Amino acid sequence: MTAVDLPQPAMPSTPTTPVRRRCRQIHVADVPVGGGAPVSVQSMTTTPTAHVDATLQQIAELTAAGCEIVRVAVPSQDDADALPAIAAKSKIPVIADIHFQPRYVFAALDAGCAAVRVNPGNIKAFDDKVKEIAKAAAAARVPIRIGVNAGSLDRRLLAKYGKATPEALAESALWECSLFEEHGFTDLKISVKHHDPMTMVAAYRHLAAACDYPLHLGVTEAGPPPQGTIKSATAFAILLAEGIGDTIRVSLTAPPVEEVKTGLQILQSLGLRARQLEIVSCPSCGRAQVDVYALTERVTAALDGFPYPLRVAVMGCVVNGPGEAREADLGVASGNGKGQIFVKGEVVKTVPESKIVDALVEEAMRLGEQLAPADAEGETQA
Repeated sequence: MTAVDLPQPAMPSTPTTPVRRRCRQIHVADVPVGGGAPVSVQSMTTTPTAHVDATLQQIAELTAAGCEIVRVAVPSQDDADALPAIAAKSKIPVIADIHFQPRYVFAALDAGCAAVRVNPGNIKAFDDKVKEIAKAAAAARVPIRIGVNAGSLDRRLLAKYGKATPEALAESALWECSLFEEHGFTDLKISVKHHDPMTMVAAYRHLAAACDYPLHLGVTEAGPPPQGTIKSATAFAILLAEGIGDTIRVSLTAPPVEEVKTGLQILQSLGLRARQLEIVSCPSCGRAQVDVYALTERVTAALDGFPYPLRVAVMGCVVNGPGEAREADLGVASGNGKGQIFVKGEVVKTVPESKIVDALVEEAMRLGEQLAPADAEGETQA
């Protein structure tokens, strides 16, 4: 067999972290956004904000899942009245989402919210309140997100462009920022959300080229999983790989915790977050000699919440199984009623199929104990 000289690739063959777009930095309480800070993950509560206990319970669940900033809706006075208790008791920064009444902006600032999101396309008499809002936000040292949505675009821009085009979304956001800039307030971040991923991508590209404000990424009304997950992942991957985006929310018609989990996985896949537990599993085929679906579900459930960054391979045939299991930190190649357990590329034991999950958990815990001292040392040095 004659050797063939392959052309050298134009791009590096090793994974690289995207070069981030340069922008100014704001602080949402103690979470930096932009200016080279890690891309943060946000979500939004689905409880009525006026139901303080239920809202705080959902915020606690989001916090445990890894959420770093949470937004709460403020459509009524009862919701505004609940903000002081929520802002005080939440373990992560709370953003008040204001759409229709400018007076709720002042209520949110007085309540100690870490940021305010406004949609000037919806707020009545907004133009007359900009100076007052800018002054109050500056005094409180609270940033404002200009949140433009395709479904609530300013009528003047709809008339100009005919629909929510990327240019219309970007122009709306920049115009609304200029209203604050006139009063010396630039502690802003921007979002321009659209349900179509490619329209959203184009809008953010316009913004990235036209300003240096930090950008909050989101595909609005993305839908239920898997549709919403795929749409968000597609748009985020394109933009984040180009260095565009400083904080994200995966909008899903699903419990908010699922938004956080998905967002974190997207960032990990792009090398923008340290890898956590990762399950590598085959899609199954006619060669499989084990129920790969059921086995993977059992392994995933057994390792749920595992705190260390392991790659665990769950494989079901003799073709790719041994190779994939060998490449992972921990893995199993299954078949003929048994499983070969691999640790760091070596077979450490062979167990009956009924014992595979127990064997993987046992080895995962052993690997975790080896990783724990290094993690503790890193935390001490930090």
